Amino acid sequence: MKLQLLNQPMFAAGTLRSLARRASFSSLAAKWEGGVSMVQGASRGIGLEFVRHLLEKNEKGHVVATCRNPGKATGLLELKDKFSERLCILELDVTNESTIKESAKSIGERYGSLNLLINASGILSIPNVLQPETTLNKVEKSSLLHAYEVNAVGPILVIKHLWPFLKAGGGSGTERDIAVVANLSARVGSIGDNRLGGWHSYRASKTALNQLTKNVSVEFARKKDPIICILLHPGTVDTDLSRPFQRNVPEGKLFTKDFSVQKLMTIINNAKSQDNGKFFAWDGQEIPW
Repeated sequence: MKLQLLNQPMFAAGTLRSLARRASFSSLAAKWEGGVSMVQGASRGIGLEFVRHLLEKNEKGHVVATCRNPGKATGLLELKDKFSERLCILELDVTNESTIKESAKSIGERYGSLNLLINASGILSIPNVLQPETTLNKVEKSSLLHAYEVNAVGPILVIKHLWPFLKAGGGSGTERDIAVVANLSARVGSIGDNRLGGWHSYRASKTALNQLTKNVSVEFARKKDPIICILLHPGTVDTDLSRPFQRNVPEGKLFTKDFSVQKLMTIINNAKSQDNGKFFAWDGQEIPW
């Protein structure tokens, strides 16, 4: 009997915490029906298409779109005119952590929670600055570091600062049980799938993103946070990033932005807790590490 009495307060405290959490989720679901999503790297290409899809396919969901120069993001500004109440555009440069902090602060003040984070920014080439290396002789320290900073470091810092709001949001207001962090990677970042070599900076930076994402997924699971992290390979998509290299793409393997995003959103919308830390191609097949 004494042991039972000692255990009762602990049981009651745990029950109260569980009830409080459910009440919080119910409150958020009522306030932000349809959920709150953030697309980082949203000014063009796949990122812009994600924003368009989230606004057009979900009549009640809210979207935060971030990019380096919001004033010049004509595609986002056009969407803002059409979805003025549901779209929030913020400045964020993944190479400048202070802008990430400011965006997180704005999201906290405006929404207080987040249900989906898509890290879509990435670089493959910059004229006269960065080009995929076809041989070891062309590898330069500056290219390696720049690709790593944008493709790997930036997305992880974004997750770091948005973590409290993802934890608060979970799956509230959506049909999922958990919040989802989806990092856009690439099949060429797979070590097990690498048979051609080359493209050192891009491959290595995406491999680093994969490992960092896996680390984060393990931590979220260990802390029992209602968040999962997944990696997505969109295929070769007709965007500015791939345009200089499209002549070598096999027929039928160059996807439109709409096709790729629809496939990726199907993976995101059907994501479950057991998918935490997995690496998916656009068709839902898992990619080896």
